Amino acid sequence: MQYNKLLLTWLTAAIMSVFLSGCSSWVYRINVPQGNFLEQSDIDKLRVQMSREQVMYVLGTPVAKDAFDSSKWHYNYVFNIDRGSEVRKSLTVYFENDKLVSISGDFEKPADFDIPLDQ
Repeated sequence: MQYNKLLLTWLTAAIMSVFLSGCSSWVYRINVPQGNFLEQSDIDKLRVQMSREQVMYVLGTPVAKDAFDSSKWHYNYVFNIDRGSEVRKSLTVYFENDKLVSISGDFEKPADFDIPLDQ
């Protein structure tokens, strides 16, 4: 009798766990953006020979500064819309002598990038 009751309890628990595991796709997951959200209009404000402070004012604090090479800042953005799709954007900013010299990444280089702000 005791054995049948224990067996019935374990069997019920196993069946319930199988049924409940099917509901895992119904769980609401909040979309959390991570990193620096940048738009092309932000990138268009960058100019060659800008100081690090000016770049930080325009783009914000970078997600990552290269620990071994202080001449690079990385701006990354990740947004999970659902399980199958994801939006990723990245921008790398390059400095020489604490002045902006180049950018690369998923954004277009501004048309006026090569014209310093002083002119």
